[in-house]
Amino acid sequence: MSTDNASWQDHPTLVRLKDDPPEWRYGDLRIRRYHAADHGVVMALHQEGLAQVGLRPGDGVYYDHDFFQMEDIYLRNNGEFLVGELDRGVVAMGGLRRADLIPGGHARAYGGYAPGNPTLDAAEMVRLRVLPSVQRRGYGTALVQALEERAREYGYRILRADTTELQAPALALYRKFGWTETRRESIGGIVNIYIEKPLR
Repeated sequence: MSTDNASWQDHPTLVRLKDDPPEWRYGDLRIRRYHAADHGVVMALHQEGLAQVGLRPGDGVYYDHDFFQMEDIYLRNNGEFLVGELDRGVVAMGGLRRADLIPGGHARAYGGYAPGNPTLDAAEMVRLRVLPSVQRRGYGTALVQALEERAREYGYRILRADTTELQAPALALYRKFGWTETRRESIGGIVNIYIEKPLR
């Protein structure tokens, strides 16, 4: 079993297969755009990922309202939502959305969506999740690379994200790609960490 783990970490390369809709290959992982049929499995992956670190509805940090507005928030507004598949099963995901579409801080958990004229300045990288049984294979790394590529294609100047102190692997992944911490905020007793990365 340890031999298999070593082979997964032999640095597969992220290869772009298609431009529109975008598709990539990373070793045995196929990364493609989200479809409406993915909703149930994506929601389950989201909930499992947050439960793994003790985040839950009502804590002021957990929210899922964007999953019910995927077209408006991600796919029709200069954003992207990608899923990673192994043997046709979704095991990873991540999104990119205009930073002005969803409120920040305490307000974020209570919903809200602010459509308007897009200013392609800042985008948020969100919803990075990898199924626990296939973590540590580089799939999170591949999703970050693919989403950064899409952000550059849209012309964004800066990428932003936030995570919590409870999500140390996510924070480590962002830092590996040159993201830096900008501030911290306590929400419901949970420390939220805000990070960003310039793209140009």
